[in-house]
Amino acid sequence: MSRRVSRYFAYLVVLVTLLLTGCQSLAPRATGDLGLVIERASGSVQIIDTSSRTALARIEGLGDLSHASVVYSRDERYAYVFGRDGGLSKVDMLLQRVDKRIIQSGNSIGGAISQDGALIAVSNYEPGGVKIFDAQTLELVADIPANGANGKRSKVVGLVDAPQKRFVFSLYESDEIWIADMSQPDEPDITRYRDVGKQPYDALISGEGRYYIAGLFGEDGLALFDLWQPQLGVKRILGDYGRGEEKLPVYKMPHLEGWAMAGDYALVPAVGSHEVLVIDRSNWELVRRIPVHSQPVFVMASPDQRHVWVNFAHPDNDTIQVIDVASLEVIDTLKPGPAVLHMEFTPRGHEVWVSVRDANRVRVYDAYTRREITSLEMTSPSGIFFTNRAHRIGL
Repeated sequence: MSRRVSRYFAYLVVLVTLLLTGCQSLAPRATGDLGLVIERASGSVQIIDTSSRTALARIEGLGDLSHASVVYSRDERYAYVFGRDGGLSKVDMLLQRVDKRIIQSGNSIGGAISQDGALIAVSNYEPGGVKIFDAQTLELVADIPANGANGKRSKVVGLVDAPQKRFVFSLYESDEIWIADMSQPDEPDITRYRDVGKQPYDALISGEGRYYIAGLFGEDGLALFDLWQPQLGVKRILGDYGRGEEKLPVYKMPHLEGWAMAGDYALVPAVGSHEVLVIDRSNWELVRRIPVHSQPVFVMASPDQRHVWVNFAHPDNDTIQVIDVASLEVIDTLKPGPAVLHMEFTPRGHEVWVSVRDANRVRVYDAYTRREITSLEMTSPSGIFFTNRAHRIGL
């Protein structure tokens, strides 16, 4: 073999090696088993892989994440992180970096993404109202001040997305529920419902996008709105469940986004009592009050709706209880550690990931045996958000 031919083969080997290496670095990576864990104390998030049960990357510089929440783009590539300081951060799950970040208010409390994935809405305490942004660029599309009928500018809570490119939210100080129709994004069409109940503090929308339910802090009961029949207005339900009873101190507001729709029932945390309320979804009447360990915060159904996992407010927040939906009884009590703040089921429900803030751990449980499989070290973990939320209304 001549020297020229040998040199040619050497170049060829190098070229093939470079191509193979390049192919490996550009290998496609799906996002369906990814998620984010909020590290509230350090203003960072960790990208996690739920298949390998590992943390892939920490992303820092996201501001005050003391009450952070997350929604995902339709393709599950981008996470939109809503910080308490008014920060809105767009995180690239594949490149593991912040794609864009803005400060859009002084104090915000969560957000939502429109049905078509084009708009991001943020609910604000200061100044009260909702701001809506282009999901690609984070440029402002619309500003909706929450000026109530009582003349007050109100904090906005319970913001969710609804079918037909709408956002629904509640006004805490003026006892109202508003619907923003964003069919014409630069000209929102606002419908206002007044006197819905005293101080709506949080809300959820049912999985099919029909029922919007707001919890009331200023009185017993809930406000129910049927989006299929808006002409009926807002209906009060469960107005008698705590009447005549002495309220216990509320150390932490229940989070209604985690309320559980399980089979024929809705299971919701009671405010000011150590109970989970079971509501018949056919008539929205109370079926049972289930005594639990303490004041419930999140009441979350497994994807198969067989079990409901419940965590609790300070000072009893080292505990999780599991309710069997068939019997409506507590069937297990777990002690993951100090300050259990959040739970998240894997998309088909075989595992539950639990953040234990003061242990600096996220624990992973088998959802059926309820035995711990493994745990991951995190810094003050709070919210856990998996990418399958991208395909669920209201999350």
